[in-house]
Amino acid sequence: MPADGKDYYEILGVPRNATKEEIKRAYRKLALQYHPDRNKSPEAEEKFKEISEAYAVLVDDEKRKLYDMYGQAGVSRTYSTEDLFRSTWFDFDELFRDLGLGGFDSIFERFFGFRRRPQQPSPTYVEAELSLKEVLTGARKEVPITTAQTCGRCGGTGGEPGHVDRCSACNGTGQKVERVQTGFMYFTSVTTCSRCRGTGKVVRKACSACRGLGAVEKTEKVVVEVPAGVADGDSVVIREKGLYDHEVGRRGDLVVRFRINLGKQFSLDGDTLVMHLPVSPSEVAAGREVSVKSFDGPLKIKLRRENLETPVVFRGRGLPMRNGRRGDLEVRIKLVLPKSLSHQQLRLYGELLPVESQYMDEERSRLFSE
Repeated sequence: MPADGKDYYEILGVPRNATKEEIKRAYRKLALQYHPDRNKSPEAEEKFKEISEAYAVLVDDEKRKLYDMYGQAGVSRTYSTEDLFRSTWFDFDELFRDLGLGGFDSIFERFFGFRRRPQQPSPTYVEAELSLKEVLTGARKEVPITTAQTCGRCGGTGGEPGHVDRCSACNGTGQKVERVQTGFMYFTSVTTCSRCRGTGKVVRKACSACRGLGAVEKTEKVVVEVPAGVADGDSVVIREKGLYDHEVGRRGDLVVRFRINLGKQFSLDGDTLVMHLPVSPSEVAAGREVSVKSFDGPLKIKLRRENLETPVVFRGRGLPMRNGRRGDLEVRIKLVLPKSLSHQQLRLYGELLPVESQYMDEERSRLFSE
């Protein structure tokens, strides 16, 4: 029986010589029983916190040895609540997911008020616009990224040269060590120095170049290799080229998401590139042949009346697909009327009006007769 505080073995219902597997099995059973999302009784939350604390201590060799020697007080004086769980965090996380209880992050923050320091820096997301030609051939794009780099004047201390002193409270170590005697036992606790916040230095005058931040902004251009055939919304990841994550202490990944600029005359219908071709009514009526530019040179299109409803399709003349082949190019006819008419054009349209009115009246008359 521990000399001081909680009996972690009793809380988990295991003997003092229990193996790690026995401790894990006991905790799994109790976690399912007392998890607050499954057990709504008033005492469930407190019981869940208690068994989690016991598990964090007994499953870790160093903490268990300290507990067996000095009891719960010896553990609490050596480890903060966050440090108590830090070494077993991934063990908790894996166990929770196996039990279908979600990740451990949310429950830890909910109960103990701490958020785990991320192990990986946060990624940076940017967008790069591509033309249709760049999608077809691939491209090299330069993406500007503004990052923080160590200030060259102060070397990252944030202090003007000659105005940075070693912290007298911790003697430059950045840590405060306290040794407390209880009876014949000594307990040592190590905490971050509150005066220098762990840096070991005290700034008397802020650096004039970075205004005490220790870092300055730098804009750099990251080259992105765009493969041919990317789709709108596709992305590539460039390792460690994102923004600097101060919490983790290094740069994250750069995630470049591609957006295709289709312009006004193009759209996408699945893997098919659609061209909206403007034509005049007279061009269609006369069956004119028009020439339009494409990726593979000019395309000749013989305008027919049926093209108003049935698109003209050019096989393999569209954008590359994921299978390496090219999709189709579909030309859809779009009738365009003149925005303004000259006197001569008005006269010519007036001469056409009697003819057009006759067949249009016939077309309209059939709307309610069929």
